[in-house]
This record gives sequence, structure tokens and C-alpha cells, in this order.
Amino acid sequence: MSGDALLGVYERDLTVVSGKGAKLFAADGRCYLDFACGVGVNGLGYGDKAVIKAIREQAGKIVHVSNLYHSLPGAELADKLASLAFPSKVFLCNSGTEAVEAALKFARRVGGPGRTEFVAFERGFHGRTMGALSITWNAKYREPFGPLIPGVRFCPWNDLAAAAEAITERTAAVVIETVQGEGGVRPAPVAFLQGLKKLCEERGALFVAEEVQCGLGRTGKLFAYEHAGLAPDLLTLAKPLGGGLPLGAVLIREELAAALHPGDHGSTFGGNPVAAAASLAVLARLTAPGFLDNVTRRGEQLFRGLRALKKKHPQIVDVRGLGLMAGVQFAGGSGDVVKGLRQRDVLATKAGDDVLRLLPPLVVKPGEIKTALEALGAVLEGGAGVAGA
Repeated sequence: MSGDALLGVYERDLTVVSGKGAKLFAADGRCYLDFACGVGVNGLGYGDKAVIKAIREQAGKIVHVSNLYHSLPGAELADKLASLAFPSKVFLCNSGTEAVEAALKFARRVGGPGRTEFVAFERGFHGRTMGALSITWNAKYREPFGPLIPGVRFCPWNDLAAAAEAITERTAAVVIETVQGEGGVRPAPVAFLQGLKKLCEERGALFVAEEVQCGLGRTGKLFAYEHAGLAPDLLTLAKPLGGGLPLGAVLIREELAAALHPGDHGSTFGGNPVAAAASLAVLARLTAPGFLDNVTRRGEQLFRGLRALKKKHPQIVDVRGLGLMAGVQFAGGSGDVVKGLRQRDVLATKAGDDVLRLLPPLVVKPGEIKTALEALGAVLEGGAGVAGA
């Protein structure tokens, strides 16, 4: 089986067949330490027993229920998310880009005919569908598919003065990744987030926390916006939410939800019972006593090691991130570093051209972080990441 019939929109040459914890096993028998984590999807790694049990049990009852009816797992999941985040109503969908699309529609519905514009940020990435693509900054993603939705203004990162100029009486929502992922693993400064929220409140725009990649424990808190001590008007979630199954969610502040009515939006597979059951198992694990504290400890271990490498290797320009979401910026690009790590049986990804993105499972072990750091050190000793190399 060659897979030659698959559309060539991905660059890939590795076939994986199984996984356990933070390890992936390839078809050729090679074992990799996975610090790409399905680009953040596999927050509990591979083979989590509680998630697998939940999937099997729910699949034995019913796999799909039309959204003309309730399903018990979907209803329970919505209640759980609202109780963990802020008083809200929950829309369940299938992916991060669908969650962003829904948030954009909801913001326009709440704002009414006079509020049709959006404010987004440089380096932000929000998805591949047409609305999410419209608020994605990098022109290489947007321009081949234009014209996109009008009325999007891109602001510099961490520039409240520019945001104050961009947010007007026509702004439906300000959409920000509380930690940028694809844009280079950039945590939004606390004062910046707080200032944006205040501007939104003053000018009647909605504040959307886009946490498709950085939410659900990745930063050491259940939601990344908690680091700033605020609550958004809308929250988008996906990636780790379904325990590896397709699942996304939008939470909209309870008092705003009255603007939405039956027929305003929908999703055939949104809130699928099997995915929702898996998600409940994920949330039970994330909220178990001590779990997020351990994520914080493992993140501290990872960043200590990365900063030590920065002192030894001048090709490292910056180390940044939160929790177990790390970005290492290189003077000479990160592509050769990613390749070098793979040669040493560690999987990672780029975030832009010059940043190595490390997203280990939240259940990563201390020894696995040590192994990954040693592999990165060996790659850098060979000169990877040096400008002009």
C-alpha cells in the first residue's frame, strides 16, 4: 500500500504504526521520542488507558447521533467545559479551524449589522478554511485563495497603541492566540492581553481567546488566558480536546449567547458521542489533583535545559514559551535542526522558518526530556542552526 492516491498537500516520508506514552513506532521498526505530539493533539500521549476505555465503551453504545437530538456525552461535555472555564454556552464542532469559523460568525451575530470587521495580529495562525484563513497573517497561506472576507486588520504583536487605532465601532471581535503557535511560540504578555480586553470592553468589540493549540493544560494552566487573570468573551478549543479524535469547541459568554438562535450555525458531526466521551476522559485527567503542577515542573525542566543550551550555542537567538510549549529561535533557520533531531530519533516541528517548536505530551517523563535535550545538544554541536550554514 503506497498511498500514492493521497493528495500531495503534505510533505511526509514517515509511516507510523503505533505509539505508547511519548513514543511513536514507525513501520520500519524505528522508535521515536515524539516532541511534535500531533502538533499538540496528543496531549496525553499515545495509548492512554482511560481515553481508550471511554472510546470503546461509547462505540459499543452508539457512534453517531444527529444534532437533531442530544447525546449524553455531548451534553455532559458542554456542561463540564462551561464549569471549568466561565459561565458560557458551548458549541461543539470537529476541529480548530471550525471553532474559529464559528467564533467569527457568532461575533458578527452578536455585534449586528454595524460590526463586521475583525482585528488579528502579525504572525497569527488560525486555520485553513476561508474565514479562519482571512485572519491568518502569513500571506503565503492567504494570497493563493483570495479574495477572502474583507474588513480584517492586522496589528503588530504587543502594541496596544496600534490596537487602539484598529479597534473601532465596526469591530466585531479581536482574535488573539494567547500563545502563538505557528507564529513562533510567542506568549502574549500579560499587560498586552489585559489592555486588549479593556479596549474591547470600552469599544464594544468581543475578545476572542484562540486556544486551539495552547489551551487545555499545555501552558501549565487549564486555559492559557488564566495567566493574565481575565476571561474572554469567546474561547476556541480543539487539538487535545478529543484525545486524538476530531473535536473542537467554542465557548461564548452566557449573556451573549441569547443573540444566537436555532439555524444560525450547525455541524453534522459536531459533538460526536465517541469524541465527546474521549474528551470527558481527557478533562478528568487534566483536572486530576497534581496533574497541571507536574506539567509546570516538566516545563521548568525543559526550559532550564534549553536556556543552558542557549548559553553554549550562539546560534540560539531566543528561547520562549510557557509550560510544555517551547520555541527555540535560531539565527540560521530551524529546518536543519528538525532534521538533525529526527536522525537522533526525536520528532519536532518548525514554527515558521527559524523556530524549533517543542510540544511534548503533557505526560512526558523527566528522562524523556533529558533525552531530547541531549539530542538537541548533539545536533547543535554539529553546527545546525548557524546562519549561513
